[in-house]
Amino acid sequence: MRTSSSIATNPPQPVIDTAHDTAHLRERLIALTRDLVLIPSSEERPDELRRATEWVGNHLESLEGVVVHSYETNGVTSLVALPAGCAEPDVLMFGHVDVVHHVDPHSYRSELAEGRIYGPGTGDMKGIVAILLELFRKFQLQSPGISLGLAITSDEERGGENGTRALLEEHGLRCKVALVPDGGSPDEVVVEEKGILQLDLEVTGRACHAARPWLGDNALEYLISVSREIASWVRANDPPPVPDENHWHSTCCLTRLWTPNLSGNRIPSHAGATLDIRFPGPFQSAEILKNIESLVPPPGKVTRVLSAEPSILSPDPAFFDACESVLGYRP
Repeated sequence: MRTSSSIATNPPQPVIDTAHDTAHLRERLIALTRDLVLIPSSEERPDELRRATEWVGNHLESLEGVVVHSYETNGVTSLVALPAGCAEPDVLMFGHVDVVHHVDPHSYRSELAEGRIYGPGTGDMKGIVAILLELFRKFQLQSPGISLGLAITSDEERGGENGTRALLEEHGLRCKVALVPDGGSPDEVVVEEKGILQLDLEVTGRACHAARPWLGDNALEYLISVSREIASWVRANDPPPVPDENHWHSTCCLTRLWTPNLSGNRIPSHAGATLDIRFPGPFQSAEILKNIESLVPPPGKVTRVLSAEPSILSPDPAFFDACESVLGYRP
Protein backbone atom coordinates (compact mmCIF):
# COMPACT_ATOMS: atom_id res chain seq x y z
CA MET A 1 0.00 0.00 0.00
CA ARG A 2 1.41 3.28 -0.99
CA THR A 3 0.90 6.28 1.20
CA SER A 4 1.47 9.88 0.45
CA SER A 5 2.11 12.93 2.54
CA SER A 6 1.93 16.60 1.95
CA ILE A 7 3.53 19.71 3.38
CA ALA A 8 1.36 22.75 3.76
CA THR A 9 2.83 25.61 1.82
CA ASN A 10 0.94 28.06 4.04
CA PRO A 11 0.99 26.55 7.53
CA PRO A 12 -1.57 27.99 9.95
CA GLN A 13 -0.26 30.94 11.90
CA PRO A 14 -0.88 31.46 15.61
CA VAL A 15 -3.77 33.76 16.29
CA ILE A 16 -2.63 36.97 17.95
CA ASP A 17 -5.33 38.79 19.83
CA THR A 18 -4.01 42.31 19.44
CA ALA A 19 -6.99 43.86 21.19
CA HIS A 20 -6.50 41.57 24.20
CA ASP A 21 -2.77 42.29 24.35
CA THR A 22 -3.39 46.03 24.17
CA ALA A 23 -6.01 45.89 26.91
CA HIS A 24 -3.72 43.78 29.10
CA LEU A 25 -0.84 46.23 28.63
CA ARG A 26 -3.11 49.17 29.42
CA GLU A 27 -4.30 47.51 32.62
CA ARG A 28 -0.74 46.70 33.67
CA LEU A 29 0.50 50.26 33.07
CA ILE A 30 -2.43 51.68 35.01
CA ALA A 31 -1.76 49.31 37.91
CA LEU A 32 1.97 50.08 37.97
CA THR A 33 1.33 53.83 37.89
CA ARG A 34 -1.29 53.79 40.63
CA ASP A 35 0.86 51.56 42.85
CA LEU A 36 3.77 53.97 42.51
CA VAL A 37 1.56 57.01 43.20
CA LEU A 38 0.66 55.50 46.58
CA ILE A 39 4.25 56.05 47.72
CA PRO A 40 4.50 59.68 48.98
CA SER A 41 7.98 60.12 47.52
CA SER A 42 8.76 63.79 48.11
CA GLU A 43 12.00 65.45 49.20
CA GLU A 44 10.59 65.90 52.69
CA ARG A 45 10.16 62.10 53.05
CA PRO A 46 13.58 60.53 52.28
CA ASP A 47 12.48 57.07 53.46
CA GLU A 48 9.64 57.13 50.93
CA LEU A 49 12.03 58.22 48.17
CA ARG A 50 14.14 55.20 48.99
CA ARG A 51 11.04 52.97 48.98
CA ALA A 52 9.97 54.25 45.56
CA THR A 53 13.42 53.54 44.11
CA GLU A 54 13.41 50.06 45.64
CA TRP A 55 9.91 49.49 44.22
CA VAL A 56 11.32 49.90 40.71
CA GLY A 57 14.23 47.59 41.54
CA ASN A 58 11.84 44.92 42.84
CA HIS A 59 10.14 44.79 39.45
CA LEU A 60 13.49 44.14 37.77
CA GLU A 61 14.84 41.39 40.04
CA SER A 62 13.27 38.53 38.10
CA LEU A 63 14.95 39.48 34.80
CA GLU A 64 17.72 37.02 34.04
CA GLY A 65 20.90 38.55 32.67
CA VAL A 66 20.09 41.99 34.06
CA VAL A 67 22.15 43.61 36.81
CA VAL A 68 20.63 46.34 38.99
CA HIS A 69 23.19 48.78 40.40
CA SER A 70 22.15 50.84 43.44
CA TYR A 71 23.74 54.19 44.33
CA GLU A 72 23.40 56.75 47.10
CA THR A 73 24.80 60.28 47.04
CA ASN A 74 24.19 62.61 49.98
CA GLY A 75 21.24 60.49 51.02
CA VAL A 76 19.69 60.45 47.53
CA THR A 77 19.10 56.98 46.07
CA SER A 78 19.36 56.00 42.40
CA LEU A 79 19.45 52.77 40.44
CA VAL A 80 20.72 51.73 37.03
CA ALA A 81 19.61 48.49 35.35
CA LEU A 82 21.90 47.14 32.62
CA PRO A 83 22.42 43.85 30.79
CA ALA A 84 25.19 41.83 32.43
CA GLY A 85 28.57 42.81 31.00
CA CYS A 86 27.26 46.05 29.46
CA ALA A 87 28.87 49.19 30.88
CA GLU A 88 27.80 51.65 28.15
CA PRO A 89 24.40 50.86 26.60
CA ASP A 90 23.43 52.08 23.17
CA VAL A 91 20.26 53.59 24.66
CA LEU A 92 19.75 54.61 28.29
CA MET A 93 16.26 55.58 29.48
CA PHE A 94 16.06 58.07 32.37
CA GLY A 95 13.22 58.56 34.83
CA HIS A 96 12.62 59.92 38.34
CA VAL A 97 10.27 58.85 41.13
CA ASP A 98 10.26 62.00 43.29
CA VAL A 99 7.22 64.28 43.21
CA VAL A 100 6.09 67.65 44.57
CA HIS A 101 5.42 67.57 48.32
CA HIS A 102 1.92 67.37 49.82
CA VAL A 103 1.63 67.77 53.59
CA ASP A 104 -1.13 65.18 53.91
CA PRO A 105 0.25 61.74 52.96
CA HIS A 106 -3.31 60.64 52.16
CA SER A 107 -3.18 63.03 49.17
CA TYR A 108 -1.09 60.43 47.38
CA ARG A 109 -4.01 58.64 45.77
CA SER A 110 -5.18 58.39 42.19
CA GLU A 111 -8.41 57.94 40.28
CA LEU A 112 -9.41 57.09 36.71
CA ALA A 113 -11.65 59.49 34.81
CA GLU A 114 -12.24 60.04 31.11
CA GLY A 115 -9.33 57.85 30.07
CA ARG A 116 -6.84 59.58 32.35
CA ILE A 117 -5.13 58.84 35.65
CA TYR A 118 -5.41 61.73 38.08
CA GLY A 119 -3.07 61.90 41.05
CA PRO A 120 0.17 63.49 42.31
CA GLY A 121 3.07 62.65 40.04
CA THR A 122 1.10 60.64 37.49
CA GLY A 123 2.40 62.76 34.62
CA ASP A 124 5.66 63.95 36.20
CA MET A 125 6.67 61.26 36.01
CA LYS A 126 5.41 58.07 37.62
CA GLY A 127 3.20 57.17 34.67
CA ILE A 128 6.21 57.52 32.38
CA VAL A 129 8.38 55.47 34.77
CA ALA A 130 5.78 52.68 34.52
CA ILE A 131 6.07 52.82 30.72
CA LEU A 132 9.90 52.83 30.82
CA LEU A 133 9.87 49.92 33.26
CA GLU A 134 7.58 47.87 31.04
CA LEU A 135 9.57 48.74 27.90
CA PHE A 136 12.81 47.68 29.56
CA ARG A 137 11.32 44.40 30.77
CA LYS A 138 9.75 43.62 27.40
CA PHE A 139 12.91 44.27 25.40
CA GLN A 140 15.09 42.28 27.80
CA LEU A 141 12.68 39.34 27.73
CA GLN A 142 12.34 39.32 23.95
CA SER A 143 16.00 40.05 23.17
CA PRO A 144 18.13 39.07 26.18
CA GLY A 145 21.26 41.20 26.47
CA ILE A 146 20.00 43.96 24.19
CA SER A 147 22.04 47.13 24.72
CA LEU A 148 19.35 49.02 26.59
CA GLY A 149 19.54 50.46 30.12
CA LEU A 150 17.24 52.09 32.63
CA ALA A 151 18.28 54.78 35.15
CA ILE A 152 15.95 55.93 37.95
CA THR A 153 16.73 58.88 40.23
CA SER A 154 14.92 60.51 43.15
CA ASP A 155 15.92 64.19 43.23
CA GLU A 156 14.82 65.65 39.90
CA GLU A 157 12.37 68.05 41.55
CA ARG A 158 15.26 69.73 43.41
CA GLY A 159 17.72 69.88 40.53
CA GLY A 160 19.16 66.39 40.07
CA GLU A 161 22.61 67.16 41.48
CA ASN A 162 22.71 64.01 43.60
CA GLY A 163 20.88 61.91 41.04
CA THR A 164 21.59 62.30 37.33
CA ARG A 165 24.66 64.51 37.81
CA ALA A 166 26.16 62.11 40.34
CA LEU A 167 25.50 59.09 38.11
CA LEU A 168 27.33 60.75 35.23
CA GLU A 169 30.13 62.63 36.98
CA GLU A 170 30.82 60.56 40.08
CA HIS A 171 29.81 57.03 39.13
CA GLY A 172 30.95 57.17 35.49
CA LEU A 173 27.65 56.24 33.85
CA ARG A 174 27.85 56.53 30.07
CA CYS A 175 25.66 55.75 27.06
CA LYS A 176 25.50 56.45 23.35
CA VAL A 177 21.98 57.93 23.40
CA ALA A 178 19.99 59.13 26.42
CA LEU A 179 16.19 59.13 26.36
CA VAL A 180 14.63 61.49 28.92
CA PRO A 181 10.82 61.50 28.41
CA ASP A 182 10.16 64.20 31.00
CA GLY A 183 8.97 66.98 28.73
CA GLY A 184 5.46 67.33 30.13
CA SER A 185 3.61 64.97 27.82
CA PRO A 186 4.29 61.37 26.75
CA ASP A 187 3.61 62.15 23.07
CA GLU A 188 5.70 65.31 22.74
CA VAL A 189 9.40 65.50 21.90
CA VAL A 190 11.24 68.39 23.55
CA VAL A 191 14.08 69.87 21.50
CA GLU A 192 14.72 72.99 23.60
CA GLU A 193 14.42 73.70 27.32
CA LYS A 194 14.51 76.81 29.44
CA GLY A 195 17.09 77.31 32.15
CA ILE A 196 16.12 77.52 35.80
CA LEU A 197 17.31 79.63 38.71
CA GLN A 198 15.75 79.17 42.16
CA LEU A 199 16.70 81.72 44.80
CA ASP A 200 16.03 82.26 48.49
CA LEU A 201 15.73 85.91 49.52
CA GLU A 202 16.10 87.08 53.12
CA VAL A 203 15.72 90.60 54.54
CA THR A 204 15.93 92.05 58.04
CA GLY A 205 13.88 94.91 59.43
CA ARG A 206 12.77 96.05 62.88
CA ALA A 207 9.87 94.51 64.79
CA CYS A 208 7.10 96.52 66.41
CA HIS A 209 3.39 96.39 67.23
CA ALA A 210 1.08 96.67 64.24
CA ALA A 211 -0.77 99.50 65.99
CA ARG A 212 2.37 101.65 65.69
CA PRO A 213 3.99 100.62 62.38
CA TRP A 214 6.03 103.84 62.23
CA LEU A 215 8.15 102.51 65.06
CA GLY A 216 9.32 99.54 63.03
CA ASP A 217 10.67 98.51 59.66
CA ASN A 218 8.42 95.91 58.02
CA ALA A 219 10.72 93.23 56.56
CA LEU A 220 7.80 91.46 54.88
CA GLU A 221 6.60 94.51 52.95
CA TYR A 222 10.16 95.28 51.87
CA LEU A 223 10.65 91.69 50.72
CA ILE A 224 7.47 91.75 48.63
CA SER A 225 8.57 95.03 47.07
CA VAL A 226 12.00 93.59 46.21
CA SER A 227 10.38 90.45 44.73
CA ARG A 228 8.22 92.58 42.46
CA GLU A 229 11.24 94.63 41.41
CA ILE A 230 13.10 91.43 40.50
CA ALA A 231 10.13 90.12 38.50
CA SER A 232 9.93 93.43 36.63
CA TRP A 233 13.65 93.26 35.83
CA VAL A 234 13.27 89.70 34.48
CA ARG A 235 10.41 90.77 32.20
CA ALA A 236 12.17 93.94 31.04
CA ASN A 237 15.36 92.05 30.15
CA ASP A 238 13.69 89.13 28.42
CA PRO A 239 15.33 88.12 25.13
CA PRO A 240 13.52 89.26 21.96
CA PRO A 241 10.15 87.48 21.83
CA VAL A 242 9.77 84.45 19.60
CA PRO A 243 6.31 83.87 18.04
CA ASP A 244 5.22 80.80 19.96
CA GLU A 245 1.84 79.77 21.24
CA ASN A 246 3.52 78.35 24.36
CA HIS A 247 4.91 81.75 25.45
CA TRP A 248 8.65 81.18 25.09
CA HIS A 249 9.80 83.97 27.40
CA SER A 250 11.32 84.40 30.84
CA THR A 251 9.16 84.04 33.96
CA CYS A 252 9.69 84.87 37.61
CA CYS A 253 7.35 83.41 40.25
CA LEU A 254 7.16 84.04 43.98
CA THR A 255 6.55 80.51 45.27
CA ARG A 256 7.15 80.73 49.04
CA LEU A 257 6.95 83.48 51.65
CA TRP A 258 7.61 83.21 55.38
CA THR A 259 8.26 85.13 58.62
CA PRO A 260 8.93 84.05 62.20
CA ASN A 261 5.68 85.74 63.29
CA LEU A 262 3.35 83.82 65.58
CA SER A 263 1.07 86.79 66.16
CA GLY A 264 -1.09 88.61 63.65
CA ASN A 265 -0.54 92.05 65.22
CA ARG A 266 3.25 92.09 65.05
CA ILE A 267 5.40 93.72 62.37
CA PRO A 268 8.01 91.06 61.45
CA SER A 269 11.69 91.77 61.87
CA HIS A 270 12.69 89.08 59.41
CA ALA A 271 11.20 87.66 56.20
CA GLY A 272 12.19 85.17 53.54
CA ALA A 273 10.94 84.15 50.11
CA THR A 274 11.71 81.78 47.26
CA LEU A 275 11.74 82.87 43.63
CA ASP A 276 11.58 80.46 40.70
CA ILE A 277 12.95 81.94 37.47
CA ARG A 278 12.78 80.18 34.08
CA PHE A 279 14.61 81.65 31.12
CA PRO A 280 15.44 80.77 27.49
CA GLY A 281 18.82 81.32 25.92
CA PRO A 282 21.01 83.24 25.44
CA PHE A 283 20.60 84.13 29.14
CA GLN A 284 22.83 82.31 31.64
CA SER A 285 22.09 81.83 35.33
CA ALA A 286 25.26 83.58 36.55
CA GLU A 287 24.33 86.73 34.61
CA ILE A 288 20.82 86.77 36.06
CA LEU A 289 22.04 86.12 39.60
CA LYS A 290 24.56 88.96 39.42
CA ASN A 291 21.90 91.46 38.38
CA ILE A 292 19.43 90.26 41.02
CA GLU A 293 22.05 90.60 43.76
CA SER A 294 22.44 94.25 42.78
CA LEU A 295 18.69 94.72 43.36
CA VAL A 296 18.87 93.36 46.93
CA PRO A 297 21.33 95.54 48.88
CA PRO A 298 22.24 94.76 52.50
CA PRO A 299 20.68 93.82 54.84
CA GLY A 300 19.08 91.72 52.12
CA LYS A 301 20.63 88.37 51.18
CA VAL A 302 20.31 86.25 48.02
CA THR A 303 21.13 82.52 48.11
CA ARG A 304 21.14 80.27 45.05
CA VAL A 305 19.12 77.10 45.69
CA LEU A 306 19.63 75.48 42.30
CA SER A 307 20.36 76.46 38.72
CA ALA A 308 20.60 74.91 35.27
CA GLU A 309 21.33 76.50 31.92
CA PRO A 310 19.04 76.50 28.87
CA SER A 311 19.57 73.54 26.57
CA ILE A 312 19.03 73.04 22.85
CA LEU A 313 18.93 69.65 21.16
CA SER A 314 20.43 69.49 17.66
CA PRO A 315 19.46 66.01 16.50
CA ASP A 316 20.15 64.25 13.23
CA PRO A 317 17.44 65.07 10.62
CA ALA A 318 16.47 61.40 10.74
CA PHE A 319 15.32 62.01 14.31
CA PHE A 320 12.69 64.47 13.10
CA ASP A 321 11.64 62.06 10.36
CA ALA A 322 11.15 59.31 12.94
CA CYS A 323 9.13 61.63 15.17
CA GLU A 324 6.88 62.62 12.29
CA SER A 325 6.37 58.99 11.34
CA VAL A 326 5.39 57.94 14.86
CA LEU A 327 3.72 61.06 16.24
CA GLY A 328 2.32 62.60 13.07
CA TYR A 329 4.18 65.91 13.44
CA ARG A 330 7.70 67.29 13.44
CA PRO A 331 8.93 68.67 16.79
